[in-house]
Amino acid sequence: MSEKLQKALARTGHGSRREIEVKISAGRVSINGKCAKLGDRIENDPSLKIRIDGHLVSVSPLGASLCRVINYNKPEGEICTRSDPKGRPTVFDCLPRLHGCHWIAVGRLDINTSGLLLFTTDGELANRLMHPNWAVEREYAVRVFGQVDEDKIRQLRKGIQLADGLAAFNKLRFEGGEGVNQWYRVTLSEGRNHEVRRLWKEVGVQVSRLMRVRYGNIHLPKGLSRGKWIELDMAEVSCLRSLVGMEDYGMTTLAVNKKCHLTKLNQNRLSTKKHIQNIRSNRK
Repeated sequence: MSEKLQKALARTGHGSRREIEVKISAGRVSINGKCAKLGDRIENDPSLKIRIDGHLVSVSPLGASLCRVINYNKPEGEICTRSDPKGRPTVFDCLPRLHGCHWIAVGRLDINTSGLLLFTTDGELANRLMHPNWAVEREYAVRVFGQVDEDKIRQLRKGIQLADGLAAFNKLRFEGGEGVNQWYRVTLSEGRNHEVRRLWKEVGVQVSRLMRVRYGNIHLPKGLSRGKWIELDMAEVSCLRSLVGMEDYGMTTLAVNKKCHLTKLNQNRLSTKKHIQNIRSNRK
């Protein structure tokens, strides 16, 4: 069975379909030494030599490289790049090794932000989950330092003009705290750089702790320790794909380290309050 080149490359994690199409149009992709064209189809042929920018890339057969997604609990102090010239730890250091494809981070969390970070082998899925057109919700538990009154809450809900455009929280709810240290749960439908921190800063409040607890319909599991990951099951991957208008074609199961893999987790009923309580207990 043949498959469009851009679809095959996106399926195996070499970028989104749109990104691959741009590279093909620019003459940056070749098949057996010949410049590829949009609309080219490839067969399940191990002898094919496909290169992007001169680098040989692998494309596993259709049906062999199925959609895989893992949920990683990012600790503070890790950066979201594959390598760092300063030698800082990255979110890719603890991920399981793959053959024939690679993990793509669904969005980023800055070095001082912790919590849920999704990785997938499907470039098209990653692109859709991040794209603002799909308006996939991101939910955060945020601890702020400063006085928060009703006027500031109103501004954050109505919208504040940032340097890169108007922004607002879809949902904002008080979660507890005393004095000038308070916890809130906030929800956004986009992933602009440092957006949560910048919104609070605009009303004169500093974010002292930030943790992502949900991305779309996937929650941060209660029992997942920092720096550990768990693979989503078939039902969860199907729900995630349907959220951005993609068909389900199943998934495979990773060879999982028992210390990393947690079973019977109720991922869709996470209580942010319990996360906050755990953080407070750890600080004592």
